[in-house]
Amino acid sequence: MTTSRQVLGMVQSHIAGDGVRFLSIAEQIALEAEKAGRGKFAESLHKFVIAARNEKTSRTIQLAKPRGDLAELLDVTYPDILLPDVVLRRDLRDGIDRIVDEHKRLVELEAYGLKPRRKLLFVGPPGTGKSMTAHGIASELGLPLFTVQLDGVITKFMGASASKLRLIFESMTGVRGVYFFDEIDAIAASRAHENDIGEARRLLNSFLQLVDRDQSHSIIIAATNHSSLLDRAVFRRFDSAFRYELPTGDEARQVIRNNILAFDAGSVDWESIEKHTSALSQADLAAAAVDAARKAVLENGGKLTTKELVWALEGRMQIHSN
Repeated sequence: MTTSRQVLGMVQSHIAGDGVRFLSIAEQIALEAEKAGRGKFAESLHKFVIAARNEKTSRTIQLAKPRGDLAELLDVTYPDILLPDVVLRRDLRDGIDRIVDEHKRLVELEAYGLKPRRKLLFVGPPGTGKSMTAHGIASELGLPLFTVQLDGVITKFMGASASKLRLIFESMTGVRGVYFFDEIDAIAASRAHENDIGEARRLLNSFLQLVDRDQSHSIIIAATNHSSLLDRAVFRRFDSAFRYELPTGDEARQVIRNNILAFDAGSVDWESIEKHTSALSQADLAAAAVDAARKAVLENGGKLTTKELVWALEGRMQIHSN
């Protein structure tokens, strides 16, 4: 049953132009109606909410900042990175595109009693595009990206960490978005680890239970650089897992090109460049491209050549060899 508090909240959010809060309250009403047995009304209202969020204009909705304790736990943005701008190998891109398509075509799935996958695990070395993919998914769906600040979650006080974690999961129902847990191994390391302590074990158990029980319409993305550290039970809680790897030669070339668009790269010897890209992540390649661009502007009259790029790539390699 719709409460006076919800009605007031919708009116206030409409006056303030806070579309995110307005749709979140509408979603709460739909969930409550579903629990109360008003299935047809809940389904209709939910479809309206999904349609509104999929409108392109949803990208310009003013985003309400998390308040109170949540302000220390969540960093919120409206990403402008599109998935086509993220360099991914073909099978990985196809898998991510299917996730986005499932959410855009939610009504078609629900007609057959199906739901889109919402709980995703990204695994792979640092700088291989895991974070950028989370940004891209949020951008494609017109949703806010909530990055979980794990240093704010983990405390030395017994029980406090689990309480903060519960607060984050409660917000997933209140505000639909993409919730990104980066370096999830900080709270989801194996319970068999030799250095495991009671509080860490309790935090992992809380995380597993919260992921298991979550019935919101938000998307949960957890990322790790060290899959071997994760407790095996973590993998069972997620709908799909995606593995990220260092870029191939062609992918490395595309990453570099994406970061030097303001320069004429027609004279660049790309075959020579690819010999210097092995073992470098996307983040390394992007940083090297920008370094080369700076050097070209300051020392070569704005002309970017193979020489500047090789110099920058070798510099990134030296960082990793130390």
